[in-house]
Amino acid sequence: MASLRHGFAPPPACERPVAEVPLRRELGQQAHLLQCMCGNNMSVPLLAEAVTVSGMEKETAAVIFLHGLGDSGHGWADTLTAIQLPHVKFICPHAPPIPVTLNMKSMMPAWFDLMGLSPNSPEDESGIKKAAENITAIIEHEAKNGIPPNRIMLGGFSQGGALSLYTALTCQHQLAGVVALSCWLPLHRNFPSASSGNKNLPILQCHGDMDIMIPVQFGAMTAEKLKNIVNPQMITFKTYPGLSHSSCPQEMAAVKEFIEQHLPRI
Repeated sequence: MASLRHGFAPPPACERPVAEVPLRRELGQQAHLLQCMCGNNMSVPLLAEAVTVSGMEKETAAVIFLHGLGDSGHGWADTLTAIQLPHVKFICPHAPPIPVTLNMKSMMPAWFDLMGLSPNSPEDESGIKKAAENITAIIEHEAKNGIPPNRIMLGGFSQGGALSLYTALTCQHQLAGVVALSCWLPLHRNFPSASSGNKNLPILQCHGDMDIMIPVQFGAMTAEKLKNIVNPQMITFKTYPGLSHSSCPQEMAAVKEFIEQHLPRI
């Protein structure tokens, strides 16, 4: 459930990849990376400082991508820019710093508290539900500004992927899909009864077969659970030989293909 693409460690020992430092480089004449500080975002706390990668043309779709434990929205913005489609914008919010039980109550960016790394570990139910409400608020903000929920995709890595799955399965909006990287389904015992009933939600799960933080078996168990929540043909589960708790170019190519399929230009 650790988020850092290079593994899990308490601060200040977290190794931050180069891509995680705030990015200010040019991304082209039309596409650019910006801090989303617009006044109309102030009512949605997670949008106030979210990193937004703008499209190169009129934006008709959005991907809200959630980083993992200890990371920030900057940690994935550069990687996502490399697979961006001209009509799609990426929104990468930052999780707030909270004490994380698994890390000896150290303060670190986290979407919700973590008590353990096994499927049977206690879970922060209230924190998970509150975090899902905050992500739903971003969806609704985008809808008010012209991008309907069926043109919005959730995605994330590790804890962020877990929250993306939970939010998409429980919110009342019909979303375009979910990208769930190296993660699990939170509060899995509450499903399928906790589901909003959307059976046609496309889900791409990707997992490294050498992941020691969130073993690939947990990903496979999640995929089987998901088949009892949505139509089984909606689930794609891909594994990557030799990949640890991280991402790789082949995985990101699959993510791009999934986005192209479910958020085509209109």
